[in-house]
Amino acid sequence: MKLEGSCHCGSVHFSVSSKHPYPFNNCYCSICRKTAGGGGYAINLGGDFDSLKVEGEKFISVYKAIIKNSVTGDSQESPGQRNFCSKCGSALWQWDPRWPELVHPFASAIDTDLPFPPERTHMMLGSKAKWVEIHPGPNDKLFEEYPQESLAEWHLRIGNEGRNA
Repeated sequence: MKLEGSCHCGSVHFSVSSKHPYPFNNCYCSICRKTAGGGGYAINLGGDFDSLKVEGEKFISVYKAIIKNSVTGDSQESPGQRNFCSKCGSALWQWDPRWPELVHPFASAIDTDLPFPPERTHMMLGSKAKWVEIHPGPNDKLFEEYPQESLAEWHLRIGNEGRNA
């Protein structure tokens, strides 16, 4: 499915091809919540990095989150690159060199109508803000940290692998 997106002020427009367009994976970690959050969480979609086309590239800035190791207490810069509009601050997509073939646009930046997911994954609940209420559906799955199931595995399980939604 071709996804088209933009920032709030219109300085950045982008498109990307996605085999995984369902907005199902709600992440409540402090990074997503603070950099992209509406509702206290962010939703990332899966896309093919080679298909990413961008207009207004000069308005894009990148943020690399500082991640604290919960065991050692040491902090380090994440290799993940959160791309956002430098004019209005809209979170656009995340790309990580560890998985260079993938790009993860934030559902909040997508202008294309997205399919409704049959279930949702609520992850990183151990990091959610106390004010955030979770309203899980009957088939939703809840995780204190990361689920074992990947984005691609979720789509395969629900019968959407490789299909356009």
